[in-house]
Amino acid sequence: MKVIGDEAAHAANGAATRGSAALGDDTVLDDRVEATVESVDVLLIEDDPGDAFLAEELLADTALATRITWVSTLKAAREHLTDFRGCVLLDLNLPDGHGLDLLREVLGTAPSAAVVVFTGLDDEHEGIAAVAAGAQDYLVKGQVDGSLLARSLRYSLERRRADENARQLREARMRARENMRLERGLLPQVLLGRSPLSHRAYYRPGRKRALVGGDFYDAVEKDGTTHVIIGDVSGHGPDEAALGVSLRIAWRTLVMSGVAEERVLPNLEDLLVSERAQEEMYATLCMASLDTGSDRARVRVLGHPPPMIVSGGVAEEIQAVPQPPLGVFPVDQDEATEIVLAKGTSMLFYTDGLVDAYDGGPPARLEVAGLRRMVNGALGQGVALNNLPEHLVDEAERSNGGPLQDDVAMLLVNHGEPE
Repeated sequence: MKVIGDEAAHAANGAATRGSAALGDDTVLDDRVEATVESVDVLLIEDDPGDAFLAEELLADTALATRITWVSTLKAAREHLTDFRGCVLLDLNLPDGHGLDLLREVLGTAPSAAVVVFTGLDDEHEGIAAVAAGAQDYLVKGQVDGSLLARSLRYSLERRRADENARQLREARMRARENMRLERGLLPQVLLGRSPLSHRAYYRPGRKRALVGGDFYDAVEKDGTTHVIIGDVSGHGPDEAALGVSLRIAWRTLVMSGVAEERVLPNLEDLLVSERAQEEMYATLCMASLDTGSDRARVRVLGHPPPMIVSGGVAEEIQAVPQPPLGVFPVDQDEATEIVLAKGTSMLFYTDGLVDAYDGGPPARLEVAGLRRMVNGALGQGVALNNLPEHLVDEAERSNGGPLQDDVAMLLVNHGEPE
């Protein structure tokens, strides 16, 4: 291995500068200014010492500042290719590698590098095939001068950056499309056509992320009973979002198929245990059921923040019997808490991304008591009930000192017209 530093390029630049020096105070021989060029790391993989020396000399006579590492075999190159982000000058005929198979190994080992291949005059077709296979450019030995070589290096690096930017853009678009599909599954159109309840739904991803998390909600009227659910799968990412979609759809299916109310959540837990990607994944949720014509609702809380009742401009959290989250301990008995949900009152369901906000700074959190204070403050200021979700998130972010770290889903359910 041989390493050639920037000295040759600097010397060439110095000579050019001296050549353009003024003959006198008012006379300048050459006033052209060379653009500043970033230094380029070059890994030269070439088994012919003469060709390697020529490449080094050609680059030394250009304005391009380079640091060249020369190796003569693929085996020696492997030590440098990992995490290499410069430009690889690659001879396609080495003692231990040849042709497109050689190129593919270099591209696979150094995915962030730009690659320029050298071919012989009779093998120019190999250069064309190499570009089609992923190289940024090819050069024919014996037909290269310093200017062409430097230009090819610059072009190849810029093309590699453009390719990387295009790849990232494609991935971002794919994530956005996947996000839309997940969001449609997590945040459905509720089925309340014959229900005495109306609703207002709200969702905001944490940290302004493009991918939704595992927060979900739904509401369905079936055979004279309206069922509402809100839940949150532990963690963030596609596995959690997919599990949230599965739970939400399974819950709707169980309700719509007429499964007894007290058996819905145990069945949902069976699905979670069978579908989760890791054994430690679990879900918190809250479910409420109201019979049409009644003002008493049944509430089940499984490791989830309790909903709040809003009546007469005052909010109070529901004192429901707490149960473990789904997937932690088996849900083997019905633990419903009966509450009064009179006409004109509302129920606010929310996920824990809201109450986990800092209460003015760490380590204190808002928690349920802080959220109740915030809700009552908003209602006291005359904030309309339908505008409450946006107002609460904005207030929580101010209290948090920045964007909330977790996703927030809210479902505001009104029994008749809210007061």
